[in-house]
Amino acid sequence: MIVASYKKYILNFKHASGTSRGILKTKETWFLILKFEDKQGIGECGLFRGLSADDRSDYEETLQWLCENINNDLDDLLSELIEFPSIQFGLETAFKSLESQNKFELFPSKFIQSNDFIPINGLIWMGTEAFMKQQIKEKLDAGFSCIKMKIGAIDFQTEINLIKSIRKEFTSKDIELRVDANGAFLPSEALEKLKILSDFDLHSIEQPIKQGQIEVMTQLCIDTPLPIALDEELIGIFSVTNKQKLLQTINPQYIILKPSLVGGFKGSNEWIDIAEQQQTGWWITSALESNIGLNAIAQYTYSKQSKMPQGLGTGGLFTNNFESPLQVKNGTLQYNNSIKWNINL
Repeated sequence: MIVASYKKYILNFKHASGTSRGILKTKETWFLILKFEDKQGIGECGLFRGLSADDRSDYEETLQWLCENINNDLDDLLSELIEFPSIQFGLETAFKSLESQNKFELFPSKFIQSNDFIPINGLIWMGTEAFMKQQIKEKLDAGFSCIKMKIGAIDFQTEINLIKSIRKEFTSKDIELRVDANGAFLPSEALEKLKILSDFDLHSIEQPIKQGQIEVMTQLCIDTPLPIALDEELIGIFSVTNKQKLLQTINPQYIILKPSLVGGFKGSNEWIDIAEQQQTGWWITSALESNIGLNAIAQYTYSKQSKMPQGLGTGGLFTNNFESPLQVKNGTLQYNNSIKWNINL
């Protein structure tokens, strides 16, 4: 008999981190812990308040239900939890962890043997012009060849000037630039802003307008001079049929997968299969999980063997994250086996 329990944990940001949705100082997360005889498995249910489809009043009640029914068939449990993607992710991870020889080695690979790495983008948070400039310099000094800037919270012209200053020094061959608007543009102004941004040879823009405006987004993806990546648009789309309908309708250039927000490995695989059928590009991003969730996402990502830079560099944002073998080095995420896990829950 497997015994299951859960625990809430609050991650504290080293620096308040700005997005177009506001300033983040803490991040709530939940851990699912499974015990069977002398083995233990752990998974992170990376709830993202204000963004997750499962940011609901019955979240903890659902975790309690899961613990009481943990010995049911895994596929049945995942089906029951279809509207709780972050709990699906934690459940899948916890079972992989329980079944593993080493509870943190979920997908055997060269990555966890410290023999390969994952290219990642360096994330630039919103803030004052000086703060954003400082972050850009730090990321370039740290060896990143792909930078992702959060835009949409400060004056657009100031953001354009920052991008212009990068392009004065570095061409697109030197530095790949991605921007993420988090839905900040108004539909009436979005195309004009995309035209301005396209002058700077950007790789793509994430979610230029708020999700749910399907007709506007579809037309934007037709007219855009700059590749568009759907992000928040994927949240809350649960069935394979509805996933197919969304991608076939909007036909974006890229989609971005956050396993905590789209139903874990199973949900991500469904999106990838549909995207590849219609030749839509994709990459995978963490969603401010602790190193426990980031570890699961990184190992899963490596197993997909994408050559694009992924969005997995968020482990160093918190003061009270768990010590782990995950390290960001020279613009890549690496697994340093000389560093041991240290978890105190």
